[in-house]
Amino acid sequence: MKFYDCKTAPSPRRVRIFLAEKGVDLETVQIDLGKGEQFSDEFRAVNPDCTVPVLELDDGSRISEVTAICQYIEDLNPEPALFGSSPEERARVSMWNAKVEQLGLSAMMDAFRNSAKGLVDRALPGPESYVQLPELAERGRRRVSHFFERLNNQLADNTYVAGDNYSIADISAMVLVDFAGWIKIGIPDDVEHVARWYSDVSKRPSAAA
Repeated sequence: MKFYDCKTAPSPRRVRIFLAEKGVDLETVQIDLGKGEQFSDEFRAVNPDCTVPVLELDDGSRISEVTAICQYIEDLNPEPALFGSSPEERARVSMWNAKVEQLGLSAMMDAFRNSAKGLVDRALPGPESYVQLPELAERGRRRVSHFFERLNNQLADNTYVAGDNYSIADISAMVLVDFAGWIKIGIPDDVEHVARWYSDVSKRPSAAA
């Protein structure tokens, strides 16, 4: 298998952390998003959505989207179980990973892509151009703050985001926290449970992936 990555981007980092937790090494191709390599004819043949990550299978077929790639890797390498090990836990992990994506990462993407100077006409990822909307950047920042409050409530009674066990939901949430730091959105002082959790998960060796 072959993994199309970009070392500086949050989305493929989620997969890299997942792979590190699994102890899986893949042949990797770096796509320089800063130089626009995702828009090249060569990469469009790999993924017409012009985004990373992409996992190319041995038969030449390809899987894009973070959760789809991680689910495929999980099915091939069940241990440690990062999507849960029982029907209830799998449902809870999927639910919380979706909440992190919908309420946190999507908000952070709006905040970042609608304010970064290098993305004036790239407010959304993909092959089409979209102008930045400052209002969306500001709304995104507010949504991230609200999500930190929501996450803090969940972590008040749980060691990890989806319960007692580390999972893909923790990977997604940790990457969100680090991503937020790009535009100086730190963990607020009044979300002490998030701070405790983040200190723990960021010490895992896989966090350096």
